[in-house]
Amino acid sequence: MAKKNNLLVAASGTGGHIFPALAVSKEVEDEWNIHWLGIYQRLDADFIPKKYNLKTLNIKTPRKNIFLFYQYIKILMSTFQIIRILKEKKINLVFTTGGYISAPTIVASKLLGIPVIIHESNLIPGMVTKYFGFLCNYVLLGFKKTNSYLRNCKTFFTGTPLRDQFYKSNPLPEWVPKGEGPLLIVMGGSQGATAINEILYDSLEFLMKKKFRIVHIIGEHNEYAFNEKNYKNYVQKKFTNEIAALIQNCDLVISRSGAGIINELIETQKPSILIPFPYSKNNHQEKNALILAESGGSVLMNQKTISKEVFEETLERIFKIKSKKGKNYCEILDLMKKNMENNNKIKSKIDIKNFFNYFLKEF
Repeated sequence: MAKKNNLLVAASGTGGHIFPALAVSKEVEDEWNIHWLGIYQRLDADFIPKKYNLKTLNIKTPRKNIFLFYQYIKILMSTFQIIRILKEKKINLVFTTGGYISAPTIVASKLLGIPVIIHESNLIPGMVTKYFGFLCNYVLLGFKKTNSYLRNCKTFFTGTPLRDQFYKSNPLPEWVPKGEGPLLIVMGGSQGATAINEILYDSLEFLMKKKFRIVHIIGEHNEYAFNEKNYKNYVQKKFTNEIAALIQNCDLVISRSGAGIINELIETQKPSILIPFPYSKNNHQEKNALILAESGGSVLMNQKTISKEVFEETLERIFKIKSKKGKNYCEILDLMKKNMENNNKIKSKIDIKNFFNYFLKEF
């Protein structure tokens, strides 16, 4: 089918917003001319392919202070810039994944009569979905239960689309520490997590003594001099594009609990220790983590009460070796793996592509 329609994708700031939008864009790029709207000096320029014509706005993330109201007004004022972009690019459809870029984009689209689809990845809807979702033609849901929080919206459950690498088998990267010890993947999302980095730093000698192999993704804005001790079983990276291969081949993931990693764990059926960001809006990370914790596939730890001792005891318990008929196994880890198999995988990109095709015919 020849390209004949123009799609604006508005997604910015974090991997949780950008990666689902990238997955959808790749799926529909044969039918749509894609234009991408992001925010200046965020992660957008690092991830968005040039073919998607990235354009950024100078919008700053609101900070909780006495000027918070005026910060929100400034964000909404960018609606007029977006109207110009929509007209200039002759946009037929807008797709957004939440975040501060979404609100003015939804308003601008509505004023011009352009259909809008928003995807909500979190169990508890974000502020934009909650307050602007009713203006959208459809709100696509990452989790079925999210529907109960969006009574005035036209919702459809699709799950959350993942990058292509998660839908195929990938070999373990060559740079991962070799050996027989359990492999842990430790990360804090696309921007890192200082609290997770610190607890790992405090427990590193214990982990090395227990012969764990560790790949530690510290995030772009975090630096820890763990390698000074030259641990052969420890590798630190700020970022990697091989995250699917790492999760598929590891024994346990230690992470925040944004919607992206929750869906990646469901797809790979990997057990985890989840440490939600305690200051996430509406405590949505804890609600996300409970999906896997309640199924028995994850251990949920509270950042405010976690300690070196609790962290180490939890890992010792998970990896405690038992013997049966001459074979060694980790009873709790094996049970967590089995419990992860009860979380149904969802092929979300197909449903979302069908929505796009629907609008292609309508408009």
